[in-house]
Amino acid sequence: MKNILITGGAGYIGSHICIKLRENGYQPVVFDNLSNGHRDAVASDIAFIEADIRDRAALNKAFTDFKPVAVIHMAALIEAGTSMVAPADFYAVNTAGALNLLEAMRQNGCKHIVFSSTAAVYGNRDTGLLSETLDIRAENPYGRSKAMVETMLADFASIYGFHAIALRYFNAAGADPMGRTGERHNPETHLIPLVLQTAAGQRDHIKVYGTDYDTPDGTCIRDYIHVDDLADAHLKALGFILSSETPALEIVNIGTGEGCSVKDIIVLCKEVTGRDFAVIDDARRPGDPAKLVANPAKANALLDWQPQYPSPRQIIEHAWKYYQSTLKNTR
Repeated sequence: MKNILITGGAGYIGSHICIKLRENGYQPVVFDNLSNGHRDAVASDIAFIEADIRDRAALNKAFTDFKPVAVIHMAALIEAGTSMVAPADFYAVNTAGALNLLEAMRQNGCKHIVFSSTAAVYGNRDTGLLSETLDIRAENPYGRSKAMVETMLADFASIYGFHAIALRYFNAAGADPMGRTGERHNPETHLIPLVLQTAAGQRDHIKVYGTDYDTPDGTCIRDYIHVDDLADAHLKALGFILSSETPALEIVNIGTGEGCSVKDIIVLCKEVTGRDFAVIDDARRPGDPAKLVANPAKANALLDWQPQYPSPRQIIEHAWKYYQSTLKNTR
């Protein structure tokens, strides 16, 4: 059984990837400092290393002890708004931390990596669907910190012989359809769980940041991708790099190709939960692009990947089911 090192494997997306890997004959090895992840999100019989990606000694030991054939690199700071006030943290963890990991990989002879990138590298565009051939125009340090890693991966591929793929995520959401794991950020900043918390009465209201964007209803439009589909994309990407003969970096969007506005999400959450709640309009947040919707054609062709849960309603239904189960378990 092939060992796969997953940095950030105890996080929201990482825990779903662990499930997919085990279901498909791989053995995940989780490397996480638990700053945002949860130890109980990872099965007790999965090898777990509590450490930071900036710790070279811990990384070297992980490679020595487990000899992974590939790395899925998820560990990062992810809040674009926070990056606008604390950019140094994002460059230290996302960019310098990734370089530390890549050097540990090179030192230990592991040259296959799936990288968690982001649609934030595209920034504000007046085009339709976003394709991988567009230039980088990140609006915030978060997006720029990820774009820098893509540049490093390209150099490591061409000079050091790495086989790499960068998956540019759009908006991950939802929960495992079987209810095994879901979104548990603390503090929570993602739209769908915040709206569901409001529907559950744990928040007095939900704020809409910006109602004057150049979109049909004035609110931001995003491409929501089910976390289970996103995990499946990692599995396909892993298979691709492990079977590729030529060192290279591939950059691939992971999204549905359909956009949904903030107001649309709120309406769907009210319908799914059957509950009404207060909505308050607020000012725009710095660094928020008006619209981010993927062109998923490359993922379809290169990875033979198609989302199985493309509907935002399905995403919300799975998230609400998981959220209700966590509420019951904490009472």
